[in-house]
Amino acid sequence: MQDEKEPSPLTPENPAAAFKGTKSGIGRLFNALRYSLDGIKAAIEEAGFRELLMLHSVLLVVLIFLPFPLTQKMLLVFASGASLVTELLNTALEAAVDHTSTAIHPLAKRAKDAGSAAQYTCLAFVFTLWAMALYGTFLA
Repeated sequence: MQDEKEPSPLTPENPAAAFKGTKSGIGRLFNALRYSLDGIKAAIEEAGFRELLMLHSVLLVVLIFLPFPLTQKMLLVFASGASLVTELLNTALEAAVDHTSTAIHPLAKRAKDAGSAAQYTCLAFVFTLWAMALYGTFLA
């Protein structure tokens, strides 16, 4: 019976293999862009990410027409971006936990709950910033 060798970590199945083959330059940049686009495509398959994308798209379109100072607009754009980035990280965390094991485990639940809490904390900041901007502009 032949001993099966453990597969090399640098195989075509391993996305990191492309990064190892391209140490610097434009090739590495294109590889990074391709993997980032793959990540966005994967996130769009998640209903939660699509919902947040729609919410922030609406907020950003509304923001164009509101008479906020540029600095407030910049802060609200940043908050929307932070919320989307947090959801991307939460999606990645959930995928990694699910890949590790499908068994129910208290640490897996804790990790997923913490990712969810990060997103809802970020949304609370978005809501607070929008409330402050609207109050300061229209009610103060």
